[in-house]
Amino acid sequence: MSVLLGLDTGGTYTDAVLFDPAQGVTGGATGDVIAAAKALTTKHDLAIGLREAIEAVLAEAPPDILADIALVSLSTTLATNAIVEGYGSPICLLLLGYDPKALDKAGLRQALGGDPVVFIEGGHTPAGDEQAPLDLEAARQAVLAHAPNVAAFAVSGFFSVRNAAHECAIRDLIQELTDRPVTCGHELTSKLDAPRRALTAALNARLIPQLQQLIRAIGGLLAEKGIAAPLMVVKGDGSLIEAKVALGSPVETILSGPAASLVGARHLSGEDDVFVVDMGGTTTDIALLRDGRPVLAAEGATVGGWRTMVEAVAVHTFGLGGDSEVRVDEANRLVLGPRRIVPLSLLGRDHGSVIDSLRQQLSERESERFDGRFALRLRPLDTGQTGLDRVQAKLWEDLAVGPVALSRLITGHASERGVARLVDRGLVAIGGFTPSDAAHVLELQQGWSAEAARLGGALWLRRVLDAERAAIPDVEAFARRVVEQVVRQSARVLLTTALAEADGINLGDGPVSNWLVDRGLGGSTGGGEADAAPLAVSLTLRRPLVAIGAPVATYYPDVAERLNTRLVIPDHAAVSNAVGAVAGGVMQAATAVITAPAEDRYRVHLPTGLRDFDDLEAAAAFAVAGTSALATEQAQRAGAVDLELRHDREDKVAEGASGFRIFIESRITATAFGRPRLARE
Repeated sequence: MSVLLGLDTGGTYTDAVLFDPAQGVTGGATGDVIAAAKALTTKHDLAIGLREAIEAVLAEAPPDILADIALVSLSTTLATNAIVEGYGSPICLLLLGYDPKALDKAGLRQALGGDPVVFIEGGHTPAGDEQAPLDLEAARQAVLAHAPNVAAFAVSGFFSVRNAAHECAIRDLIQELTDRPVTCGHELTSKLDAPRRALTAALNARLIPQLQQLIRAIGGLLAEKGIAAPLMVVKGDGSLIEAKVALGSPVETILSGPAASLVGARHLSGEDDVFVVDMGGTTTDIALLRDGRPVLAAEGATVGGWRTMVEAVAVHTFGLGGDSEVRVDEANRLVLGPRRIVPLSLLGRDHGSVIDSLRQQLSERESERFDGRFALRLRPLDTGQTGLDRVQAKLWEDLAVGPVALSRLITGHASERGVARLVDRGLVAIGGFTPSDAAHVLELQQGWSAEAARLGGALWLRRVLDAERAAIPDVEAFARRVVEQVVRQSARVLLTTALAEADGINLGDGPVSNWLVDRGLGGSTGGGEADAAPLAVSLTLRRPLVAIGAPVATYYPDVAERLNTRLVIPDHAAVSNAVGAVAGGVMQAATAVITAPAEDRYRVHLPTGLRDFDDLEAAAAFAVAGTSALATEQAQRAGAVDLELRHDREDKVAEGASGFRIFIESRITATAFGRPRLARE
C-alpha cells in the first residue's frame, strides 16, 4: 500500500493528514483520510510545529505506516502571508536597461520599501536585439557593495523574455561573487510588462530565505523519522513541484495554501459550483470552483495589493483571520487586520510572565498607549547582525528572553521605528488582542489562556470612548463586539468577491456602499437607528459556500445566514489544505513567442535563445519541438512521471481594410502533465 503524507504550514496552524489514494472519494465521502492532526505553527523554529503535527498524525495511524509513506507534499500560506502583511527578507534589485521611471509603475517602488535598487546599462529590444551593451563592471561593483546587507538578489532585464542573455550573465556573476540566491525575471514568466516582471522577481527573491527555512525543517524531520519519500510543494495553480525546484522559485508558491484548499475542498465536499472560503489565523482566501475546477487568474495572481505575473488560482485574499489585530481606524471604528498578531491567550499559555505583565498594566491608574501589546522574536536573523542598525541590534538582544511588553521595550521614536522595521522584516511579531481572544472570553474556543484574554479585553475597555460605554459595558460585551466584527467583515469580503467575479464591480468603501452593506447584514453596530431607516435591504449570495479552516465553525454559520445562502463545512474542513496538498498532480508549461522583425523573417524566442526562419510554419514547428522539450524536462525535474503533452498556439494577425493580413506574433505553449513520482519508482 502507498500512503501519502500531506502537510500544510499556515500562519497559525500546521496541519498533517495521512491519505490513501487507492480508496477514492464519491460524493464528498472522506474515507480516504486515514488520520489528521493539527499543531501551532512555530515561526521562530518551524521544525517544532512540524514535528508536533507529524508525530500527532502518526500516533493516530497504524504503527507500521512509516514504511508505506511514498510521497510527502506541502502547501503553505507563509509566502502569501508575508506579502499580505508586508514582511520579507532584504534584497537588492538589479534592473538592466530600465528607465528609472519604471519604479513608479506596478507599485514597484512601494514594494521595495527601503531595499536598494541599481540601474545597469543593458537590456534588449522587442525583437530580442541588444539595446545597449551590458555593463558588467557596474554590476560587479553593485553586487559587492550590497551583498553583505541583503539576503538575496533579484535581476530583471528589459525585454528579457525576448532575450534572456543579460539576465543570465548577471545571474552567473552574482553566483560567482556571493553565496546569495538570485532570481531572474525570465525564469518566472514569459509575458511582457517589465515593471510587473521586476516586481515578481523582487517578491520571489524576498521569499527565498523563508521557504528555505521551511523546506530544510521538513527535510530534517523526514530524515529523522526515516521517511525516504519525495518532498513536493503545492504551486499557486494547485499543481505540485519538487521541493528542491521550489527553492529557486518560491513566488510560485504564493497562493499555494488557497490552491490546495480549493483542491481539498472539492475533494472533501463533492461540490462543483461554489465559493470556497478558507479562513485561517492570518487571512481569508475566497475563490471559485466552476464545474469542479479552480478558476485561474488570467492576468496573474494579485496578493496584498501587488499584481504579480504568477499563474495561480483566481483567489481574493484578505487580511482577516482568527488572529487578526483588533484596532481602531482613523474614524475611531473598531476594525480587524490586515496584520496577524499573536493572541494574548496563546502568549499567556506559553509565557506566564505575560499574564503578570497584563495584571500590572491593569492595576496602573492611567491607560498607556501600548497597554496589552508585546513583542517577541519570530524567526532567526536572515543576514546576521550586519543587517541590523545599532537600535535594532539592541532591541533584538532585549527580545532574547521571550515576549517583552511594548511599554517597556519602546522608549522613544528611535526604538519605535526599530521595532517597526524588525516587524516589517518578519523577524519580530507583535502580540495583542485578537478574535481568538474574544472567542476564549466567550468560551467559543478553549485550549489557550482565557485569563490572558480577559485581562487584554479589560485593558481594551479602558480605551473605549465614553460614548461607547453604554454599548460595551464589560469584557464579554467587548468580546461579542469583536466576534460581530469578524462576521461583518467576513460577509463584506464575500460580497466584494462576488461582485468582482460577476461584473467586475468594486464594492469600495464609500458611504453609500457602507450603508447598504450595514443594513443588508443586519443593521449598524452603532445602535438602533437601522430600525428607523426608510429603506430595507436584503442580500443573497446566489452560490453556496464551502467553508474550511479552523475558525469557520465559529463565524460562518452566522455569515451564511445573513447572506441567505447554503453553507457546507465538510468533514476534515480544518485540514482541507493538507488534503489538497496530496490530491494534485504535476503540471509544467513552456512558452515560445514568434515575432517578425523583418519582412519574410520569423524569429523564435525561446528561453534557450533565438532562431530565425523564412517560413512561419517552420518556425512554429521549431517552437513546438523546443517548448515540448522544455516542458518535459521541467516536469521531470519537478518530479513527474507518466507524462502527457498538450500544445496550444495563438496567432495574432491584423486585418487591413482590403482584407490584407499582417502577421503580428504567435505564442506557442507546451504543457506537460503527470503524477508525482512516488518512493521506489
